[in-house]
Amino acid sequence: MNEFVILTDSCSDLPLEFVKENNISSIPMTLSYEGKEYLDNFGQNITHEKLFDDMRKGSTPTTSQINVSTFYEMYKKHVNENKSILYIGLSSSLSGSMNNAHLAKNMILEEFPNAKIYIVDSLSASLSEGLLVIKACEMKSQGKSIDEIVDFLENSKQNLNTYLTVSDLIHLKRGGRLSPGVAIIGTLLHIKPVLHINNKGKIVPIKKIRGRNKSILKLAEICSERILNPENQTIVIGHGDCIEDAEKLKNEILKRISVKKVIINCIGPVIGSHAGPDTLFVAFFGIER
Repeated sequence: MNEFVILTDSCSDLPLEFVKENNISSIPMTLSYEGKEYLDNFGQNITHEKLFDDMRKGSTPTTSQINVSTFYEMYKKHVNENKSILYIGLSSSLSGSMNNAHLAKNMILEEFPNAKIYIVDSLSASLSEGLLVIKACEMKSQGKSIDEIVDFLENSKQNLNTYLTVSDLIHLKRGGRLSPGVAIIGTLLHIKPVLHINNKGKIVPIKKIRGRNKSILKLAEICSERILNPENQTIVIGHGDCIEDAEKLKNEILKRISVKKVIINCIGPVIGSHAGPDTLFVAFFGIER
């Protein structure tokens, strides 16, 4: 089994064109609202515009983790193609999907003892998780082996910094991603906090900022202070249907540092249903989180 496939879930929120160009295999998560269920497959079944418009009007989507059988079927498909598998997935602190990925791997190994399946818990979400996928694709194109890529990801993921600001903390509270007390106080005081994903893969607040513009400037400042070797890096900016703010964040970052490339993409439906409209974040490799 010399060939290998890079597999991720739709919560990596990568641009669909990138997924196709790099032959990335993907597993969609699902969300439900207003009596309908949607597959989150990089904007093909439900667009971010529709989701965020509906959320602004009061819709409250719910999401489902990827079950064991879905992982099993995807693994089996690639094993039958005589390929090894590298799965890079959503933080285990944010979803039970990672545990199901391991359960399915054990089932496959009972049936196919020689199968090679590597699972990397990104301890991140959205394009932050996607940045690990991007790095894996770069290394694969350079001829690196699956073992070399896994070693790099495992040794580097704690240097993956993700800093974000949200318009309304209630969405994170509703999904269990933030404590009710923090969410309610922040909402009442009209605070636009800066949060980050910590070394356990959980979302925690770090700064209380009043005003959207100040929070964007703070994200740019943090990025410029914490990033390492920026000129050799691709950084990612994710947004909850607020492209103007994403472009502003990009420009503020580039005023401070030079980077190899900036990828901007909208947050997908599943992550968006928890973060809410007007969420904005930047992710990069830097000082250990």
